[in-house]
Amino acid sequence: MIFEFFKNKLWKYRGSRIRPRMRNSIKRVGAFIFASTFFISMFIFWKDHLLYSKILEIIEVFNWNVPLVLKSVMFSILIGIGTVVVAYFLFYECLKKLLHKQKIARMIFSNKFYEKENIRVKKLFSDETYLKEKITYFPRMYYRVKNNYIYIRIGMDMSRFQNRFLDLGKDLENGLFCDLVDQEMEEGFVCFKLLYDVRKNRISIDEAVAENGSFRLMKHISWHFDKLPHMLIAGGTGGGKTYFILTVIKACIGVGAEVKILDPKHADLADLEEVLPGKVFSKKNGILMCLRKSVDSMMQRMDEMKKMPNYKTGVNYAYLGLEPVFIFFDEYVAFMDLLDMKERNEALSYMKQLVMLGRQAGYFLVLGAQRPDAKYLVDGIRDQFSFRVSLGLMSETGYGMMFGDCDKAFVNKKVTGRGYADMGTGTVFEFYSPFVPKGYDFMRAIENELVGVQERRRRQSPAAAKATKRNQQKG
Repeated sequence: MIFEFFKNKLWKYRGSRIRPRMRNSIKRVGAFIFASTFFISMFIFWKDHLLYSKILEIIEVFNWNVPLVLKSVMFSILIGIGTVVVAYFLFYECLKKLLHKQKIARMIFSNKFYEKENIRVKKLFSDETYLKEKITYFPRMYYRVKNNYIYIRIGMDMSRFQNRFLDLGKDLENGLFCDLVDQEMEEGFVCFKLLYDVRKNRISIDEAVAENGSFRLMKHISWHFDKLPHMLIAGGTGGGKTYFILTVIKACIGVGAEVKILDPKHADLADLEEVLPGKVFSKKNGILMCLRKSVDSMMQRMDEMKKMPNYKTGVNYAYLGLEPVFIFFDEYVAFMDLLDMKERNEALSYMKQLVMLGRQAGYFLVLGAQRPDAKYLVDGIRDQFSFRVSLGLMSETGYGMMFGDCDKAFVNKKVTGRGYADMGTGTVFEFYSPFVPKGYDFMRAIENELVGVQERRRRQSPAAAKATKRNQQKG
């Protein structure tokens, strides 16, 4: 009890404190490793000669054995350089953390977040004096890595820099090449929480499963579709958009959801007609019909939900034991370009009803487009897509259409399935879609998920199976 009080109230570990000497940490560590290896190597070369008892004999060896001197120096230099290179690869993570601390220390100096004064110091072995710079104030900054997050805490000590400390989030995010996910005030400190080495949190497609109203996308990221009901996916050719949509489809089928697929380009998603007969639509009239019937079914479900004996205000489809319905609409913008004005208004009307009313009834839209053009996501439709993902290379205009005005420096990398995401918080962070191995057979995987769902339903009690079938008919 006393220890917990001391730990929580009197002292709390905040991380490694940033010191002025850390602005040259990498250089000092590299020099230490090189010098240590160099002198050890030199000692090994000259250990027999250094054992002489007379200093004059050692000097004589140096005077006459010039080849050995050159050989030992050159070899020791090569050994020292090689050791530095090996240490870089063996202790890369430690050096990266050291580099982070160095960057923060240099940021303090470059922004002049410190105070100094000149003091007069006596020279060694002399009565003469000279002026020396002394730091009188250096901010309390702490660096800590925990659970793949970087925590940077800055003391709120009422100094003249305090207001500027509160605005360092973007500088830390860009300088450390991390994603700022949170900023909160602690007692006497402001804490910046940054996601560190995002790629390590990437999962495989087999780990991307949906359950309890949530779909796992990375180790630290899940799409809670019951709370963030619709997903918007954007990305150019080769960015991994289609594989990501297929991954989401597979997970939704695995959880027993009803899936409808709209593919106006009759491309990869249209091939799922083989395993999902009657659920894939590619023709213009078929897509409009699917949207219209989905709206009608949603409205009918909402009416029937209110008649259920366990219904109460505020509950959703899951509380009443109903299965979710996912509508996957790929190349939405391209489809809207094919419609005339009347058809376009009709489609927009259906879309608006689905995104506005779908959450409670369990109808969710997953919209895919190369660029989320605002003219086809009007009347607040785009704002209803709480979870947004961009994959592949995009322009600044495309990022603006996707995420709006956000204080984020977007960096494009040629990595399939890599992009950015917003989980409805307004914070944009780096994102990697679930990894799909080369040659992965989506058709067979989805077919296996369907078989698994049917098998689970057969194992249900007769009453539960009858209720499930009745709910599906209502949906």
